[in-house]
Amino acid sequence: MNLSIVIPLLNEQESLPELHDWIVKVMHMHNFSYEIMFIDDGSTDASWDTIEQLSKENPNVKGIRFLRNYGKSQALHAGFAKVKGDVVITMDADLQDSPEEIPDMYNMITNE
Repeated sequence: MNLSIVIPLLNEQESLPELHDWIVKVMHMHNFSYEIMFIDDGSTDASWDTIEQLSKENPNVKGIRFLRNYGKSQALHAGFAKVKGDVVITMDADLQDSPEEIPDMYNMITNE
C-alpha cells in the first residue's frame, strides 16, 4: 500500500465527509493505494457515527475511537501503530491541510 493518511480529530463531524471525498479524489487521480485512519479523540458530537458510515461506504477507511480525550499526540501514536502504508502522512480534520499536497509529499519522501 502506498499511503496511510492518519487524521486525529475531536468534534469534526461536519468536515469529515468533505475531507474524505477530497482525499479519495486525489488518491484516484494519482492511482495511489491508500488507507485513511481517523482517530476520534473523545468527540462528543457524531464524529464516530460519521466515521463508521464512511468506513461502510469505503473499505479504505478505518477508525479508532477513544472514549475520552487523550490529546493529539496519543491519537497520532495510536494511528501510527495500526497503519500499513509505505508512507504515512498526517492531516488535520478541519480542512486546513489540503489533500492536493499529498502527491508532492509522497514523491518527496519516496524519491528525494
